Amino acid sequence: ASYKLDLSDELKRRGVHPTFHASLLRIHIPNDDRRFPGRQVRQITALGDDMSEWDVDRIISHHGKGKHTLFELKWKGGDTT
Repeated sequence: ASYKLDLSDELKRRGVHPTFHASLLRIHIPNDDRRFPGRQVRQITALGDDMSEWDVDRIISHHGKGKHTLFELKWKGGDTT
């Protein structure tokens, strides 16, 4: 069973497909402002217009296998994680 969601205009512009299989959907739990004060919806949903800060410059190293693989990345923004 699949469901078609009414996505925000921003997600539609980004090309997110609106149809999802039921196994991928979860019940929405609203943000708890006591635990995360000052968080705005825009911070969570914004994908940003300039994605270059998230571009990977290179993979420095990796270890593990399959879904347990961990990568050390050098980001084009300069950070290493």
